[in-house]
Amino acid sequence: MAFADFEQALSNANQVDLTTVGRVSGEENSRPVWFVQEGETVYLLPVGGSDSQWYKNIVKTPDIRLGARGGEYSARGTPVTDRAKVDEIVDRFRSKYGHRDVEAYYPKRDVAVEVPPA
Repeated sequence: MAFADFEQALSNANQVDLTTVGRVSGEENSRPVWFVQEGETVYLLPVGGSDSQWYKNIVKTPDIRLGARGGEYSARGTPVTDRAKVDEIVDRFRSKYGHRDVEAYYPKRDVAVEVPPA
């Protein structure tokens, strides 16, 4: 699916289904995650920061799949480790989901993942 088509599904979604390839098992793993969008770029924030299993999977195998409201988009996730950029993404999460929930659900905020359009 082209990103433009997937973007319509994102506009009405609070979360996406993220599918990664397990770095040890080689098996696909899916889980719901929150996201924010800036233009055509989607950002994901791992709950456990750099310790999150799905983040470690993306570091090893960046090919991912995002699903939202029946739409699906295959892309490459790029780890974001720059402190200033991660802080900017966290601020976007606070704006979308609320300061209290981001503080509660994201105790370690040291990395993020950028998903640019293909």
